[in-house]
Amino acid sequence: MNDVTFNKKGTIKYLIWTFLMAWILQAAVAVLYRNGLAAIGQLLILVVMFAPMLGVFLSGNRLSGMGWKPRLKGKIKLLLTAWFLPAVLTAIGAVIYFIVFPGHFDISGEYLVAAAGPELLDQLEAQGLTYPLYVLISVVNCITYAPLVNMIPAVGEETGWRGFLYPQLKARFGKRRGWLIGGVIWGIWHWPLICLIGYEYGTDYVGFPVVGMLIFCIFTTVGGILCDWLYEKTECIWIPAVFHGAINAAATVPMALCITNTGSAILLGPAPNGVLAVVPFAICAMILFFKSLKSEE
Repeated sequence: MNDVTFNKKGTIKYLIWTFLMAWILQAAVAVLYRNGLAAIGQLLILVVMFAPMLGVFLSGNRLSGMGWKPRLKGKIKLLLTAWFLPAVLTAIGAVIYFIVFPGHFDISGEYLVAAAGPELLDQLEAQGLTYPLYVLISVVNCITYAPLVNMIPAVGEETGWRGFLYPQLKARFGKRRGWLIGGVIWGIWHWPLICLIGYEYGTDYVGFPVVGMLIFCIFTTVGGILCDWLYEKTECIWIPAVFHGAINAAATVPMALCITNTGSAILLGPAPNGVLAVVPFAICAMILFFKSLKSEE
């Protein structure tokens, strides 16, 4: 991976295919959501995650050589980091958010009612489960099997971003600028859903949808640095996919502990794509960023 030669034509073709497929599918997701078919839309979002992988193939670039065969000897600590660090950083970010907004902390089940209706809360009570216990079970899930399950769709993205695009950008612009440019591109790739249906942040905030679109680019830039660092260290595409999947799993827990109508505060957290809640991730990314400065001096 260290001897990548920048392929301008291949990179442009990759971006065209990846954005074309993803943005068309995201528009279809928006149509489904607006017609009361959110469940089908969520399934289609999983399909969207494979657009970067397919983009590599359709642009004539190679999928081989990305570390498909796990070689974990001497790298178990990095695997454990990918598996558990997102939960730890997400928890710290949520604590920061709830310290700033203590009135937003909620364990009544308001989130579950808003997401699935009061019937689900009644079903939990019928089974003898309290809402705090439900949240605790969710926490256990997100640090046990959820990263592995979420790894499957996540590798669809990681193949395209960390496996192909980031090495190309680093070959052309250097590691630091490659990380920054790659993060912005990754964020922009998500923009249609944020714009069309308020994905990630809803629609009830100041500056919708532009502010949400820009803040999400901060999140993807930070996350991209961490994912790519893991990929560089392990040379195995599954490891950043585990990290990516673990973030997706852990991000749902703080939302389950928050009131549902926070207005513009949704841009700050409690999920790690908020400005306050992303701080622990950002600190880790900044450490890696500045360490790369020293290594290149």
